[in-house]
Amino acid sequence: MRTIILCLFISLLTACSTNHPNQDITGKSFPSISGQTLEKNNMNMPEDFKEDFTLLLIGYKQNSQFDIDRWLIGLDMTKTKVAAYELPTIQGLFPQMFSTLINNGMRSGIPKPLWKGVVTVYKDGDKVQAFTGNENPNNARVVLLDKNGIILYFYDDGFSVTALNEVRSFLDNN
Repeated sequence: MRTIILCLFISLLTACSTNHPNQDITGKSFPSISGQTLEKNNMNMPEDFKEDFTLLLIGYKQNSQFDIDRWLIGLDMTKTKVAAYELPTIQGLFPQMFSTLINNGMRSGIPKPLWKGVVTVYKDGDKVQAFTGNENPNNARVVLLDKNGIILYFYDDGFSVTALNEVRSFLDNN
């Protein structure tokens, strides 16, 4: 019986997803979206970002966490100074209904001091996925914003040292 319920849950979860072609969003304004940190603080993005530069590590599937972790480790190991946020971005009504369960699962796997930098996006999940595209949804999307919400750098192939160095070079030169 549990297996049947789990299969039904998974099929309903995936049935709510829409495919959007990937696109280069460099130079565009990041759309206004809302989310909530794992500390349960509401955020309006990019309006709430006050730094000169903000790096968004956007994941559409749980497997994106592998790329996001490598980005965070790379940023830390290279001592890159940039405000970075993880944005688990989930589209569809069904995940919204289970957002508390999903968020509690993330809280159990993420150390509490990092919760303020993890902003889950449910209501505007489809908006973000349509904006960046969600082909190859396991790949993290990396978005570097200026203080006005303009996208200075975009990368949607997960993680690479070359991409990390491009972000660092951009930050060093501006």
